[in-house]
Amino acid sequence: MTVTTVGVLMSGIDSRIVVIGLPVVAASLHADAEQAIWFTQAYIICSTVALLFLGRVSDMVGRVKVYTIGFAIFTAGSLLTSLSPSPYFFIGARIFQGLGSAALFSNSAAVITDAFPRGELGNALGINSVAFRAGSMFGLTLSGLILAYFDWRYLFYVNIPVGIFGTLWAHRRLHEQIEPERASKMDWPGFVTFASFITFLLLTLTYAAYGFGESTTIAIFAVASSISLVFFIVAERRHEQPLLDLNLLRIHEFMGGVLAQLINAMAWGAFILLISLYLQLVKGEAPLQAGVSIVPFDITMLLVGPISGRLSDRYGTRPFATAGLAVISVTLLAMSTLAPDTPYGTLLVFLLLGGAGMGLFVSPNMSSVMGSVPSHRRGVASGLRSTFFNVGFVLSFNIVILILTFYLPYGQISQIISSQGTVINLTNINTFSKSLDNVFIVLSVVNTVAIIPSLLRGRRVEIDVDEAAIVRAEPD
Repeated sequence: MTVTTVGVLMSGIDSRIVVIGLPVVAASLHADAEQAIWFTQAYIICSTVALLFLGRVSDMVGRVKVYTIGFAIFTAGSLLTSLSPSPYFFIGARIFQGLGSAALFSNSAAVITDAFPRGELGNALGINSVAFRAGSMFGLTLSGLILAYFDWRYLFYVNIPVGIFGTLWAHRRLHEQIEPERASKMDWPGFVTFASFITFLLLTLTYAAYGFGESTTIAIFAVASSISLVFFIVAERRHEQPLLDLNLLRIHEFMGGVLAQLINAMAWGAFILLISLYLQLVKGEAPLQAGVSIVPFDITMLLVGPISGRLSDRYGTRPFATAGLAVISVTLLAMSTLAPDTPYGTLLVFLLLGGAGMGLFVSPNMSSVMGSVPSHRRGVASGLRSTFFNVGFVLSFNIVILILTFYLPYGQISQIISSQGTVINLTNINTFSKSLDNVFIVLSVVNTVAIIPSLLRGRRVEIDVDEAAIVRAEPD
């Protein structure tokens, strides 16, 4: 618990620091909106491509070993990012950082699931969520303080001492709980075709956000992604030890949880960035003030998350996860009423409501997903869960940019994002604010769809065979 807590704490800090600092970093490196989006997309694409592969590797060579190496890579990536002299170097460093992130995220939930009994799993994952939220809150205020007094590069310097400690602590304290499948062979055809599928899919989604001027490129990427998916499925069916055990997709509880997570990530992935842009570019707040203004969201999720996890251990995961999704949809719809003259008190209520919704949803849903799979498949299952989340997260940003281009020219969006609020006239502020309102309406509708798979996940049925628990779910 202590090792994974340090890992998610660092991840929480890094996630919020980048969001709050995005306008400043973009302006400093003279990046346009497309490059600024790639500051986050490059990190996500690399981590998404590597997730399933590293999940499988962890099942073969040991989750602890992969997790510890991932800590070291993430720390080195943070150092490279802080030294970036140009947008393209920054993007490359974020790719390397994303590789380390994949090693951490593909194993964090699996390590916890291995170590805790089923009756305590929701509570353990809830505590882990608290650490992430604590890091998020610290990142919000820390980023504002750094940008107020230091260069933006210190946003990434803070990861280095935490990363060094985490790497050494993981090496010392973690021990394998599940014997690795050392005799297994890597499914290289599956990895190549899956990596091609995910890469082309995410490139399709990303370029689609920049309008129809790139329609030929989008079509090529989409066709390549579809072909790669077909080859991947064929390769997995033929391989004796596939990269992705397709039997996992037959577990109703697992599929219901990851689908709900995917759709929720599509709706919620860009939420904090949108609020940050609203506060800095519409309300004219400084980065530190904007960061502090968002903190109540994380406080509420921090308080509700462990309680939801503990109650879901006792009463079941589905009611809490589904109720959380409903609250999130209401929050996103309420956010569509924000305007330049909206008082902070109104936004505060919305942030508290959203934090409560996410607190209700995240821990029970993760417990449901990870608790429904056999122990010897938790590495690849965790990797697949994280892959679904990352794809949804990428798509969330693309939805945002695509909707914004319906109301403002792409060049004007670039100017607004990199301006830090200094060159926007009143007309553009009002137009930008109204476009954000429409984004929130669309995201609310998207998130509501996630309620369907969350409700349809089945009851868990456990059957002990040999030493491994084969877990499947039957519909009610």
